[in-house]
Amino acid sequence: MGRLAGALILLVVVYLAAAGLGAGLAVNGGRAPPAEGVRIYVADNGVHTDLILPAAAFRDFARPEHLADPRYGAEPYLAFGWGDRDFYLHTATWGDVNPWRVAKAMVGAGSTVLHVAHIPEPRAGGSVRTLLLRPEEYRRLVEHVRTTVAAGPVVRGYGGRDAFYTAKGGYSAIRTCNEWTGRGLRKAGVRMGIWTPLPWGVMLWL
Repeated sequence: MGRLAGALILLVVVYLAAAGLGAGLAVNGGRAPPAEGVRIYVADNGVHTDLILPAAAFRDFARPEHLADPRYGAEPYLAFGWGDRDFYLHTATWGDVNPWRVAKAMVGAGSTVLHVAHIPEPRAGGSVRTLLLRPEEYRRLVEHVRTTVAAGPVVRGYGGRDAFYTAKGGYSAIRTCNEWTGRGLRKAGVRMGIWTPLPWGVMLWL
């Protein structure tokens, strides 16, 4: 038992060290922020990051009728988060966290969903960062989000303003929700760590 505990501790230490190295080695370092462009946001709840983008580019698939309260479909922004399907659908609050579901997600044992919430434009500050993207940069970020969606059923969300869409890709300790966010920002051309499995790795460069 002692050897197993020691091995698990070593694994966690190695993982955290690798996450720190991946977050600290940035790509797109030569990018100069534009004076004008499309304003986006990135939100961090301490465990998970969301991309918050203008809703206009996604009206065709993120539709009001998918919501428990379709009135929220008129909100100007959408918050996108990708993750393990079983964990996402059964963890509406921190009190719902189940260690077995966490373990299954980290080893990549299930399918994934894209969580989409219709929200007002957020205020930047604290756990919410904002940046401007050039039109071409924004187009690449939109493509990242849209190509994540797969054919499949839409599931109502936790409340009136959100829904879950069947997604592509497998979640794991290597390919986390935060790495999905970081990968999209890297594709857009934003300065970002080469591997961002943890939320602080995403927020480090924003």
